[in-house]
Amino acid sequence: MSQHDIGLVGLAVMGQNLVLNMANNGFSVAVYNRTTDTTDKFVGGLKDEPADKVHAGTTDRIKGYHTLEEFVGSLKAPRRVMIMVKAGAPVDGVIEQLKPLLSPGDIIIDGGNSDYADTNRRDADIKAAGLRFIGTGVSGGEEGALKGPSIMPGGHVEAWPFVKDIFQKISAKVGPNNDIPCCDWVGEAGAGHYVKMVHNGIEYGDMQLICEAYFILKNTLGLTNDELYKVFKSWNEGELESYLIEISRDIFTVKDKESGEYLVDMILDTAGQKGTGKWMSQHALDLGVPTTLITEAVYARCLSAQKDARVRASAVLKGPADAKFTGDKTQFIEDVRQALYASKLCSYAQGYVQLDAAAKEFKWKLNNGNIALLWRGGCIIRSRFLGDIKAAFDKNPQLENLLLDDFFRAAIDKAQPSWRRVISTSVQLGLPIPVFSAALSYYDGYRNGRLPANLLQAQRDYFGAHTYERTDKPRGQMSHTDWIRERNLT
Repeated sequence: MSQHDIGLVGLAVMGQNLVLNMANNGFSVAVYNRTTDTTDKFVGGLKDEPADKVHAGTTDRIKGYHTLEEFVGSLKAPRRVMIMVKAGAPVDGVIEQLKPLLSPGDIIIDGGNSDYADTNRRDADIKAAGLRFIGTGVSGGEEGALKGPSIMPGGHVEAWPFVKDIFQKISAKVGPNNDIPCCDWVGEAGAGHYVKMVHNGIEYGDMQLICEAYFILKNTLGLTNDELYKVFKSWNEGELESYLIEISRDIFTVKDKESGEYLVDMILDTAGQKGTGKWMSQHALDLGVPTTLITEAVYARCLSAQKDARVRASAVLKGPADAKFTGDKTQFIEDVRQALYASKLCSYAQGYVQLDAAAKEFKWKLNNGNIALLWRGGCIIRSRFLGDIKAAFDKNPQLENLLLDDFFRAAIDKAQPSWRRVISTSVQLGLPIPVFSAALSYYDGYRNGRLPANLLQAQRDYFGAHTYERTDKPRGQMSHTDWIRERNLT
C-alpha cells in the first residue's frame, strides 16, 4: 500500500537523523538499509530515544523495510527516494537497483557528499531512464541533520516542487522571525553538489585560518587556554560571530578526564580530510581561477600529516634565533582579529569567483545572494557576515568580486594595517601561516593593475615561441620576438 511521503536508503547517523527530522516535521518516512539488522535496530530503538530527539507521534511515521521492492512499493506517487550512502560507486549501485523498480516521473535524490562531476553524469543517465534526479548538498553534520541542516538541491528542476515542502520544512531557519529556510533551488545538473563542494572548501579555509590565529596567539603571546577562551568568546560577539569560532571557544574549556590536562593540547597535530577541499582546488585549476586560500588550507593538512618527518626536521632545521614579540599584547590580539576577518573575506571572495566560473562553464544560472542565505544557518560555515554577502549581491547581482563591494572594501581598508602587522610579525618569529599569507598575497595581487607576468610571457616566448600581447596593441593580437637574435649582450 502506498503510504509514505518519502523513502530514505542508508541508515548511518546522517541518514537516521534526517529520517527523524522528516518524521518530527510530520512526514511519513519509509527506511531501508542493505543490512537489515541496522534497519530493525533503528526502528525498534525509536521508542527509547529522548523526547527532544523523537517528538510525539514520530515513531508512527517511520517504518522499516527489508527489501527494496517492498520499500519502493510503500511510497506515494511520484515516489521520492533519498539516498544517503557513501559517495562514489555505492551511490551508483543503489541507483541501478532502484531504476527497474521505479516508474516514469519518480524522483531519486542523492543527499550524500558526492562529487559534482558524478552528479552531472547521473543527472543525464537518470533523465534518459525517464526518471527525475536531484543531487543535493546537505551540511550541518549529525546535529544539523536532526535539527535543521543547510540544504542545497540541484538537478531536474521539474522535480523541485515535489520535494520543496519536505526540504524547506526540515532545513534550518533564519531571519528576524526565524522563518526563512536555508534551502532553495540552486540550479541544474550538479549545481547543488558544486555549491556544497565550495561550502566545504570555504570550511577548509575558515578552519585553517582559525587554527593559524590560535597558533599565533599561543606562540607569540603565550596565551593560556583560559585566555584563549576569553579571546574567542569576545570574537564571537562581534564581526567574527560564527559556528566555527563558537566551537573553537568551547574546545579551549575541555579537560581530559584521565590526565586533567586540557584536551586540545593532547591531540596529535596531524589533520585528516575527506577530499572535498581537494576537489575544489582541483577544479579551480581546471577553470583557471586563483582559489589560493582553500588550496593552501588543503596543503596545510597534507603537511600536518607528515608528522614524523616534521619531528625529524625540527631537530635539524632552524628558524629565527631568540626572536620574541615585544609589542603591545592587547593591540596585537586586536590585530589578529582584524587579520582573521580580512582573510575570511578574501576566502569567500575567492569561493564566489569560482562559483561564477563554474556557472559559466556548465551554463548554470546561480543566484549568489541566495546561496549566501542557504549558508546562514544549519551549516558549518554559518556566520554573521553571510548576511552582508547576501546584501552585496542583492545590491549588485553582477558583482565581479566581493572585495569590490562598498561594505567589504571598507572592511578590508580598516583591517589592512593590522593584517600586515600580523603577517610580518609571524614571519619574523618563524611561525607558519600559509593561509593568512595567501589571503594577503591574493588581495595585493588582485588590487595591482600591473603584475610581473610580462616577464613570464617574455620567458615563455623566448624558450617556446608562445607569443605575447603588447600594451600598445589591441587585446588578443599576438606578437613574437626572436629573442636570441635581438638580444644585446655587453
